[in-house]
Amino acid sequence: MSLKANDMTLALAVSETPQAQHAAEALADAHPWVHWKEADALVVLGGDGFMLHVLHAMIDYGRVIPAYGLNHGTVGFLMNNARSSRAIGERVARARKIAVSPLEMVAITGNGDEQRAFAINEVSLLRETRQTAKLEVRVNGKVRMNELACDGVLVATPAGSTAYNLSANGPILPLGSGMIALTPISPFRPRRWRGAILPESAEVTFRVLEPEKRPVAAVADQKEVRDIQEVRIAAAPEHRLTLLFDPGRSLEERIFAEQFQV
Repeated sequence: MSLKANDMTLALAVSETPQAQHAAEALADAHPWVHWKEADALVVLGGDGFMLHVLHAMIDYGRVIPAYGLNHGTVGFLMNNARSSRAIGERVARARKIAVSPLEMVAITGNGDEQRAFAINEVSLLRETRQTAKLEVRVNGKVRMNELACDGVLVATPAGSTAYNLSANGPILPLGSGMIALTPISPFRPRRWRGAILPESAEVTFRVLEPEKRPVAAVADQKEVRDIQEVRIAAAPEHRLTLLFDPGRSLEERIFAEQFQV
């Protein structure tokens, strides 16, 4: 639903950093703020880490509304430029909507416990000790790799493909591609394996080989589960999120720009 600036009800979420707190004071009288449970959209002041925290909180609560970030952090890949001559209500009303589907991780630990978490950027498996991790890789129930020896492996969404995934030499995925990236981290065997690009509908399962000798942790964005035996990862479109970006500065444009960095 398209709303005019004066008709929008907005809520404010503010990081605890001094920069974000100072910005919140400046915006205090800029709009008639409401509680986020009553808002049409949420204005987020902080950095990418705080934006991820807010989005996860909405998923956990069960009420997801569009989020418009103002960068008062470091990178600000998921955020908009904080400086503008336009009123905040007008900026949000003019913003372009970008839909992002998170991944759902189901991790089974050594004692049989099952833990679930969502990831907007990526789910990563990482060795816990100096011993190389050894993993079996399955896609849609079929074993595709009997043994992957590595420091770790990750599955990234298009929105997260320019984050940890890119640092691990994984592919950049355009938004709306309907794909996910499976990327090894420092693979030892097979040494030259670069990973795979899979349809978003695929379910990826990692089984930890020799878990007592080679313990592995799983991390879904900011949530870590240690001593895992198996991890299942699949897209969760039913928890789709909406990010808002100023015209000409969308997340899609930033993903394109990353591919032409020299």
